[in-house]
Amino acid sequence: MFLTLALLRKGIPGKQWIGKYRRPRLVTWQMKRNMVKHLEREAENEYWLSRPYMTPEQEFGHSAERRALKWQNIKEARFNNFPKHKSVTDHLAHLDISRNWVS
Repeated sequence: MFLTLALLRKGIPGKQWIGKYRRPRLVTWQMKRNMVKHLEREAENEYWLSRPYMTPEQEFGHSAERRALKWQNIKEARFNNFPKHKSVTDHLAHLDISRNWVS
């Protein structure tokens, strides 16, 4: 049945690049070259990622000073945005309306 369909069918039904019976795509030399370049790049990345820059002993705590300084800057920025202290009299000054103006 499939042989008959393949031999007697005039073309690919529907969209020719998608679907179950799609047109097979030809592999060109550019596609091969690009794939080889991609695989070489991936192999080089694997090579460099497999060799760490620092030993585990050097890596342990190497950024503690930088992180402490960064945290200190964040805390200072938060404290600088904090509103100034006010006394209770400042908060309740609008209730003091029974006093008369004395000149």
